[in-house]
Amino acid sequence: MNWNLLSADDLEAEWLELNKWVHWLRRTYGLPASVVPPFWHHHPELVWELSALHLHWLGAYDPEQNASAPIGWHRDFADARARLREWVAASGTRLDRDRPTRQTSWPGEDPAPPVEDLTIEDRESEFVDFVMAQVAERRRAEDEFFRHLDDQAGGP
Repeated sequence: MNWNLLSADDLEAEWLELNKWVHWLRRTYGLPASVVPPFWHHHPELVWELSALHLHWLGAYDPEQNASAPIGWHRDFADARARLREWVAASGTRLDRDRPTRQTSWPGEDPAPPVEDLTIEDRESEFVDFVMAQVAERRRAEDEFFRHLDDQAGGP
């Protein structure tokens, strides 16, 4: 699944489903915040990794799949945990606070904005607000795209 190509409605559904699965994953495997932090959804590197892991898990546990597929998923899960640890360490997100992943400016680019830690008060409430903002932004982009098509076609 490509997060960049989802419609607003599909984006909302996928965020909610991934969040549900990540909660299951971290509880089932006792994953610490150094592997899956509360604000993982604010870090694209974590979103893409967890999303890929989720899709892999869905395929591995599909009833039509070979019986050994879950073993392959667990092997890949070990590799994914190592990558998640690296990205969490690099991003600076923690159990009780978060900050945007630091960006390195290349020569000729404007300097990256400073990053500040944010305290995490209520993760679930913040997640809902985050998803609603993401969906609203995607819906605005869709509306703008269709408005542009209407303008090109001479529509109302």
